[in-house]
Amino acid sequence: MTIIDAHNHPEWHGHDLPKFLENMDRFGIDKTWLLTWECPPDEYNPASYFRAMHFGDGSAYPVPFEACLRYKQAAPERFVLGYAPDPRRPEAIDQLHAAIEIHGVQVCGEIKLRMLYDNPDALRLFRFCGERGLPITFHIDYPIPTGSSYPRTDWWYGGSIDSFERALQACPDTVFIGHAPGFWAHISGDDQYDKVGYPKGPVLPGGRLFHLFRTYPNLYADLSAGSAYTALTRDFSQIEDHPFSPESGPTAEPFLIEFQDRLLFGRDFFDDRMQILLNSLDLPAEVRHRIFCANAESLLA
Repeated sequence: MTIIDAHNHPEWHGHDLPKFLENMDRFGIDKTWLLTWECPPDEYNPASYFRAMHFGDGSAYPVPFEACLRYKQAAPERFVLGYAPDPRRPEAIDQLHAAIEIHGVQVCGEIKLRMLYDNPDALRLFRFCGERGLPITFHIDYPIPTGSSYPRTDWWYGGSIDSFERALQACPDTVFIGHAPGFWAHISGDDQYDKVGYPKGPVLPGGRLFHLFRTYPNLYADLSAGSAYTALTRDFSQIEDHPFSPESGPTAEPFLIEFQDRLLFGRDFFDDRMQILLNSLDLPAEVRHRIFCANAESLLA
C-alpha cells in the first residue's frame, strides 16, 4: 500500500536530505508533503528544536521555501511541494501565485502565525487557495504559559478554534487541514484545550471536532505529531454521539471510521508510531487506504 506523509519539513529535527530519504525508505513512506514555515523572527521560539535559515538579504525563517525547493529538485518523485507565505505581507498572494506557476506548488502550508485565522488578509489568501485548488495546512496553539517571560510568555498561533471555524465558514470552497495541539485538543468536550498542550484522560462528549467535521465538508485534518497521536490514544468509551459507540470500546476506531474520507496520515517527525497505531486498530482495509494515501492524493487531483 502506498503511504504518503502529508506533513513534514526539510532540515527538520536534524534530518538533512540523505537522512530524510533514508528515513522514508526505512518506514515505507513513498511520498512526503514538504511544508514551509514562514513567520517573523519574534513569532517562533529561538530555543526550540529547529534553527532559522538565513539568507543574503538578511531574512530568516524556521523552514524557508528554498529548503523545500532544494529537496524537491533533488528527488522530485518523492516530494510534494508546499509553500505558505505570511498572509499579512502585501506580496503574499503574488509570491504564492509565482510559486505555483514556476515551481508547481500544490499545497499551502504550514500556516503557523500569531494572528487570527479569520482576519481579512488571511481570508483573501485562503480564498485564492480555494480558487487554485490548494489545500491549506494550519497550526493552532492556545496561549498556554511556558514559564518564561522573554521573548514571549507563550507561543500561541491562530487564536482559537473559533477563529478557525469562522475561516471555514468564510471560505467554503477552500480545503483546510487542521493540525497541532490547539486543534486536536478539541476532540474532547472537556476544558483542557487552553490549559495544557496535550490533554489526556477520557474523551468527553461535546468535542468541537465532531461538530466541525460534520458541519464543514471543507475540513480535513492530518494525523501528525504528538498532538494527533495523543488525541487518538485517549479513552473514547464515553462518546455516544456517533454511530459506532459504545460497542466499539475505548479506542479511536469509530472516529477514524466516521471521518475516514477527511483524515490524512502525517508525521511532522521521523518515527513510525502513528503507522503502528493505525495498523494495530481493527480498521477496514479501505479505511487504511484512504488515510494512508487516497485522501492526500484526492486533494492534489
